[in-house]
Amino acid sequence: MVQKAVIIVSGGMDSTTLLYDLANQGFDLHAVTFDYGQKHSKEIACATRNCKALGVPQKIINMKFFAELAGSSLTTKDKDVPEGNYADENMKQTVVPNRNMVMLAIAASFAISSKRDYIFYGAHSGDHAIYPDCRPPFVQAMKNAFNLCDWSRVRLEAPYLRLNKADILKIGFPLSVPYEDTWTCYKGGEKPCGACGSCTERAEAFRIMNIPDPLYQR
Repeated sequence: MVQKAVIIVSGGMDSTTLLYDLANQGFDLHAVTFDYGQKHSKEIACATRNCKALGVPQKIINMKFFAELAGSSLTTKDKDVPEGNYADENMKQTVVPNRNMVMLAIAASFAISSKRDYIFYGAHSGDHAIYPDCRPPFVQAMKNAFNLCDWSRVRLEAPYLRLNKADILKIGFPLSVPYEDTWTCYKGGEKPCGACGSCTERAEAFRIMNIPDPLYQR
């Protein structure tokens, strides 16, 4: 029997790899993408193009009100996105408090109402140190909550939770994931800045794989 799932697709390289990975495994997918007032909103267009390429239905959910509540450098106009490595203390400015819990809760409502068995999202090990809502204990807590939130249970899965970005590339390249049509930079300019934590982590993954990033080859 075909397994039905909701997948959160941001348009970044991790969730896009997961999208292609699950499609290749034969899941019946419905994507949800969140517009939470992020400066790098061009990632949403990447998510839409990749969903269309795979024939995966997509809902874009307006969560722009979140920008007024979160106070993150990713959503606040007068706060600059910090540059450096994710290990640097100033990277905590990029945390959007409780974002994933809100997104996952909305995805769960959709999954339950549409009678889907799973929710997938692309948290990975590189997120753990800086983003509390990507840590294994958070994922486990949300799994427990989803077992209790409704009479119909829905399973939360984060299959890349123990992987780094280079590991994710190892999965994506055989699947021909179009990384040139993903967006990582937090600044959301015309071209990637190459200096924010997200750009730095992406560049390191491609260096480890000894492969040029196709985003810069366009």
